[in-house]
Amino acid sequence: MPQSHEFDVLIIGSGAAGLTVALNLPEHLRVAVVSKADIGSGATLWAQGGIAAVLDDNDSVENHISDTLSAGGGLCHEDAVRFTVEHGRESIDWLIDSGVTFTREDDTHYHLTREGGHSHRRIIHAADATGHAVSTTLSSQAQSRSNITLMSGRVAVDLITNRKLSLPGNACVGAYILNLEDNHVELFRARFTVIATGGASKAYRYTTNPDGASGDGIAMAWRAGCRVGNMEFNQFHPTCLYHPHAKSFLITEAVRGEGGTLLLPDGTRFMDRFDKRGELAPRDIVARAIDHEMKRLGADHLYLDISHKPADFVRQHFPTIYEKCLTFGIDITREPIPVVPAAHYTCGGVLSDERARTDINQLYVVGEAAFTGLHGANRMASNSLLECLVYGRAAAADIARRESDLPPPPEAPDWDESQVRDSDEDVVISHNWDELRHFMWDYVGIVRTTKRLQRAKHRIDLLEREIGEFYSNYRVSNDLLELRNLVTVSDLIICSALQRRESRGLHYTLDFPGLLQEAKDTVLVPTTYRRPAP
Repeated sequence: MPQSHEFDVLIIGSGAAGLTVALNLPEHLRVAVVSKADIGSGATLWAQGGIAAVLDDNDSVENHISDTLSAGGGLCHEDAVRFTVEHGRESIDWLIDSGVTFTREDDTHYHLTREGGHSHRRIIHAADATGHAVSTTLSSQAQSRSNITLMSGRVAVDLITNRKLSLPGNACVGAYILNLEDNHVELFRARFTVIATGGASKAYRYTTNPDGASGDGIAMAWRAGCRVGNMEFNQFHPTCLYHPHAKSFLITEAVRGEGGTLLLPDGTRFMDRFDKRGELAPRDIVARAIDHEMKRLGADHLYLDISHKPADFVRQHFPTIYEKCLTFGIDITREPIPVVPAAHYTCGGVLSDERARTDINQLYVVGEAAFTGLHGANRMASNSLLECLVYGRAAAADIARRESDLPPPPEAPDWDESQVRDSDEDVVISHNWDELRHFMWDYVGIVRTTKRLQRAKHRIDLLEREIGEFYSNYRVSNDLLELRNLVTVSDLIICSALQRRESRGLHYTLDFPGLLQEAKDTVLVPTTYRRPAP
């Protein structure tokens, strides 16, 4: 029999954003945190560089705000940037109080590094495995809370709204979620639902993201009636390890922050030809420069070199990278690292406010799935984990303010599987998955043209019809759900890119290489959208 659950708060996703919400909620609330894989196994776990915050006396909030606005290509929302930066120190203090052990300079100071776009050293980190330190600490804290139920091996199918239940109002009251252990869809009813599912970089052939980054939350919110914004801004990390057996391993920007240089195959530097900041230019500039040089030379990859630094320095600052590269026969203390750009971060997402509220009442979005206005046209390095913390805490505070006035969720029907059957055509899923990721990489990648985008739009329309038919006739599976969501999010990316007739930040098109005079967000509105209550 299908299982039914009821909680006060349902959090979909168990990275830094989702766990921050859970751990900041009042302990009398019953909270469920659901995750595809192990709790804490999302993109946070693999974050290497650190968290940007004003922690040094020589730095200032205004400096951090200015750097973020500069990197964002004129599209950052200054109120969102200020809100995030001003709450940075208290968020770091909360992590430290929670038990995260950051790297120290000495007994009284934490070591701060510098990354692209930052004018000061303000990146607090745990060696080169900050995400691992944050994720494991928060996961351990959540496991110790009696009011938090952690449920892994579950994939969200769709949100449940009043509209779907033919009830008045515009609220989210839970979600249908696939239990991967028994392959049945469970009903989760909740007074509040939080999307913390991460980004959609698995839409691309090459990515630094874990396998679960399939845009699930963005796609579900869009189908439920939420607007999305700036989906054309896909950040490609400039330096992903290039090796046939290395899967999705990025080389942190902190390597360049500590003096690493980018090299052509003949060993010459090239970044100074593209930007006066050289290797410390924002990521969009560095990624385009690498892409340009690779195409100009017909090279499969370029190189990042830190070997001119003392070997002990390299091993101390980048132990994870050092050990990982050694497994592939690369000693980074003696030789350069082969690198290639890869899809890394989704700067757009579901529209939300400073309380992490969406267009649908009782539905929140935090982390990479959200469009807060912080990142603009290009996310500045290490602002993403900060956003997870600040908006996660804000969402929890807003839920705490509202929860006493909200009744239990309404009844909802179990998932109906009576009209579908098991698939005998899974090859359709794997073939369409490969086709999607190939044409997104070729047509909607670092450098775009209108013709390429139109070709991609034609392909995505065909895929949407095919996957829609498949979804209607067969029992859902993890692969089918992820493909369905990736097709939806890829369509949003393509439509947004076609609307932007200029080159700004991460969106660079050969047909419109200049900037428009006025910087505007790209906001897409679903047919199911209802204007949110004030």
